[in-house]
Amino acid sequence: MSDGAVTWRALWDDTTARVGDRQRARWLCEEASGVFGGEFHDVLDDFATDRMLAHLDAMLDRVAVGEPLQYVLGHWSFRRLDLMVDRRVLIPRPETELLAGLAIERALSAARVTAGERRTAVCADLGTGSGAVGLSLAFELPRGAAEVWLTDASPDALDVARANAAGLGIAGGGVRFAHGSWFDALPGHLMGALDVVVSNPPYVAHGDPEVEPIVHEWEPSIALYSGAEGLEAHRAIIDGAPRWLRPGGSLLVEIGSRQGAVVAEMFHAAGLSEVAVHRDLAGLERIVTGLASGG
Repeated sequence: MSDGAVTWRALWDDTTARVGDRQRARWLCEEASGVFGGEFHDVLDDFATDRMLAHLDAMLDRVAVGEPLQYVLGHWSFRRLDLMVDRRVLIPRPETELLAGLAIERALSAARVTAGERRTAVCADLGTGSGAVGLSLAFELPRGAAEVWLTDASPDALDVARANAAGLGIAGGGVRFAHGSWFDALPGHLMGALDVVVSNPPYVAHGDPEVEPIVHEWEPSIALYSGAEGLEAHRAIIDGAPRWLRPGGSLLVEIGSRQGAVVAEMFHAAGLSEVAVHRDLAGLERIVTGLASGG
């Protein structure tokens, strides 16, 4: 950007030319100006300060070398949350919003008032990353309806999730954190007591040629790749679920678009019932759900 008085209208046009997309340019200009949504139109004829210009230039330099826009901005929306994201965690994606929605429905059902008393649904988001799914449970369910455990094998990812939980205010009061691999992270008293286990585990096979270079180069490999078939994490979660779920408790996992049949068979082999494969808005296989026996 050139020095001197320049309006946000001109900066938006210039940024659009540099990034090739007007909406992406707007997000960058909003971040640099500190003015978001409909209010951004109110400042289009205001002049940017030197500090704002420097911020925009720095972000554009990062975009120019291929860094994902979400990391450049430092936050991204997920359902009703605005989550801090950086290279320590995967970028939240729209299809995972469907996973969160199904988990919220299952948790709400488990927490319904019975005989005049409300019980607290105990939930675990395994491999939480930024906390997107688990924090959506805590935020969108009625206050006190759920105790939500967020686990991750990456201490760095848990730090991001904790920071995002802090932004929930009182809604974050029922959130707990545990470091470790899948169920191994959870305290023993939760065995056989979980109403909902939800996970968006890594499901990409090592060496998969369909992975976009920007994803492979920038997002954490521990959250992307899972063995030669992309199913190692699913095996660990599905095999452990019957011991950790209460009778009738729900397991929900995100999957790759061609993994529905094999993951559903893994559910059946583990003794889970009412197994279903759910498709995303693009019609692709995206989520498998099932229930622990005895419900």
